[in-house]
Amino acid sequence: MIAETVCSAAAAAGLGIAAITAYRKRFLAATRIAAYSLVPLGLVMTGVVDWLADTAFSPTAWAGFGVLGVAWLLFASSRAVERRRGSTRKERKEAKAGAQREAVAPAASAPSLGAASRQPTRPAAAPKAGASDDFSDIEAILKKHGI
Repeated sequence: MIAETVCSAAAAAGLGIAAITAYRKRFLAATRIAAYSLVPLGLVMTGVVDWLADTAFSPTAWAGFGVLGVAWLLFASSRAVERRRGSTRKERKEAKAGAQREAVAPAASAPSLGAASRQPTRPAAAPKAGASDDFSDIEAILKKHGI
């Protein structure tokens, strides 16, 4: 009963402030104030305030909120652990199976990874006479940009 009285008084006060604001030629602000002030009155008339009052003083409702909180904590912690591990069970199983197979290039006849496939690298060949023309082009571009 007290909640309904307080909400009705808040609505009446809000409508009074809206009327004063409208008198000062600030109609848009007055409309917003009137809208906000009618919300508590609407909540009382629909019965939401009674429901909230019954819920706030009900031990069963608080136990329900506690169960929901525990469920949320369990869900959040399981997601955090799953992210820390990297993926879901299905993805981990596929990655494990993929790691057991040898990596092979698509058109290769032998495995591309492994100790035997390592070829010694050849030393770089001396630059030919035609290479200086390529470098002169590059030098011209760099000079053009001030580098």
